Amino acid sequence: MNTYLSLENLSITFDTDNGPLDVLDDISLKIDKGEFISLIGHSGCGKSTVLNIVAGMLQATSGGVLLENREVDEPGPDRAVVFQNHSLLPWLTVYDNVRLAVDQVFRKTRSKQERHAWTLHNLELVHMGHAMDRRPDEISGGMKQRVGIARALAMEPKVLLMDEPFGALDSLTRTHMQDSLMEIQADLNNTVIMITHDVDEAVLLSDRIVMMSNGPSATVGEILNIELERPRNRLALADAPSYNHYRAEVLRFLHERHAQSDVPVKKSAEESAEEVLKPTLKIAAG
Repeated sequence: MNTYLSLENLSITFDTDNGPLDVLDDISLKIDKGEFISLIGHSGCGKSTVLNIVAGMLQATSGGVLLENREVDEPGPDRAVVFQNHSLLPWLTVYDNVRLAVDQVFRKTRSKQERHAWTLHNLELVHMGHAMDRRPDEISGGMKQRVGIARALAMEPKVLLMDEPFGALDSLTRTHMQDSLMEIQADLNNTVIMITHDVDEAVLLSDRIVMMSNGPSATVGEILNIELERPRNRLALADAPSYNHYRAEVLRFLHERHAQSDVPVKKSAEESAEEVLKPTLKIAAG
């Protein structure tokens, strides 16, 4: 059986004022269809760089990404990205922000009425149908993220890429969004790669947690299989020995890597990636 999504020996080097900087070194990961993968590690370890290579917004210096045995070499609707910043267009309504993506992907294959129904369907999926006529400045941060997720899902992506999607939300809203994401992923069987700094979030949502070593030349440090039955209930898991074992394993890994962190290099790596991506990110944000 062929791997659905394969990251094969990814390495990437950025040119900086101080010379070449090796950000990623030989990242390999095979992901099954419907699997939920979390990437976790200290800031600057290249998590977002991995995500951007899978999204097609960055090209690896060596190695590559295969999705259903086809090489990923540019952005495409089969890989939708949800950023921490929702990137909604402020002059459009909630409905129109989602409809814009639907029209871009399905204009040639679905009728106007079908695209309208599909837009409404995805808004209802994230419980935002009631706010479809509001603009982004009229809804809360959590609601904006729901719209961002609806927009991504409406593209019917094969892979959903999420870069700390709940990082800017308050704890209660974040909890609700995590539960919603689990429900949606269970219904749609999406393949998801999510970056997070939240250990509990990673354990609750993931099938596997990929723990990244520190940069420069970051690579996969450890991979933790999360063998918790689904659907998952956070309250029931709170006192479960297995849940707390997984949580402790991730914390141990992060603690062991903490002493190795190099703040100046991390900053340089992140700034280098941002410089490369600026034009693409502006387009993605509208």
